[in-house]
Amino acid sequence: MEDLSDKDRLKMEIEQLKKELPLQRMLVSECAEELKDYIESQSAEDPLVKGIPEDRNPFKEKGGCVVT
Repeated sequence: MEDLSDKDRLKMEIEQLKKELPLQRMLVSECAEELKDYIESQSAEDPLVKGIPEDRNPFKEKGGCVVT
């Protein structure tokens, strides 16, 4: 990036802005509300919230190890 001239940097910036132009933008307050609603609606199925049953836990230790 340091090897580019100012003209080349400006060209790259303009191309990036052209790519971003058609993106639909939303207010953060609207996005945050939608995200909160989605998280609350999915929390009943979230294993990080409700946990994993011992019989379906793939990371459960299969056996113990005793060091004597």
